[in-house]
Amino acid sequence: MTPRTCLIDCDPGTDDAIALWLALASPELDVRLVTVAGGNVGLASTTANARAIVGLTGRAVPVVAGAERSLMAPFRFETAVHGQDGLAGVQLPEGPPLAPGIAADAIRDLLRAAPAASVTVIGLGPVTNLALAFATEPALVDRVAEIVLMSGAWSEGNITPAAEFNAWNDPEALAILLGLGCRLTMATLDLTAQAFVTPTVVAALEARPGGACWRAATAILRALPPSRRMGHRGFPLHDPTAVAWLLAPGLFGARDAQAEVDCGPGPGRGRTVIDRWQRLGHPPNLNLLETLDAPGFFDLLAARIATLR
Repeated sequence: MTPRTCLIDCDPGTDDAIALWLALASPELDVRLVTVAGGNVGLASTTANARAIVGLTGRAVPVVAGAERSLMAPFRFETAVHGQDGLAGVQLPEGPPLAPGIAADAIRDLLRAAPAASVTVIGLGPVTNLALAFATEPALVDRVAEIVLMSGAWSEGNITPAAEFNAWNDPEALAILLGLGCRLTMATLDLTAQAFVTPTVVAALEARPGGACWRAATAILRALPPSRRMGHRGFPLHDPTAVAWLLAPGLFGARDAQAEVDCGPGPGRGRTVIDRWQRLGHPPNLNLLETLDAPGFFDLLAARIATLR
């Protein structure tokens, strides 16, 4: 098996941390670059967290800082979930320094040097860095094999009644990616709700052995607050589902769909209008992940991250 060349754009964030460890633990993925934006918390914290997350693995993957705000407005942070530090208070050793440069430039550099249709792009936060890269050099989409995003919802949002957090934080950037014309897979809130973490799930995961990364991952899961949206019974684990799709697509059910994002003002801003049944007659622009084998997902998560040091 030839590993997929990939880059990960993220805003760590608790679930980003677990997604990064899952990717870095998986031989199917050759992670060449981690780029960081603000989002879950401010850029100073997300970059420090990304450095620490990658550093804990011992892997020499460059981490490059990017957007401090969205294309049109400041980011809104989600400290009620992720804590003021972004990692729910779980302390990690400081990681290596940031690599020089700016995220959008680093993304373009990696894509320019790659063969056609060879790079998998994973987006786990507001996609500002990715949009800046492709908007300024759109021909680079030819180098992309697939874009996989954790973003959007076809039903209710989690930051407003209409919108999912990542889509709401930069809908203009998401609109750019939806219009690129390459293969794009999306894990929405409706999918990530099936990766539902309860105290019973946490206890079972904590019982499994592993190294420092696995212990940090389970500490993060233990520290996260239950979701009011989910009846305080637990919380969804969003970002690792996007990585899991690349490792074990058999865990998922998916369908072609068409999506647009509301970039207007008002209460609908950031809503992803996802046509799963071709009611509008527009050609699909999305591979929509709809169902998840949750026990298989958590087994994958544990088996892979436990192999890290």
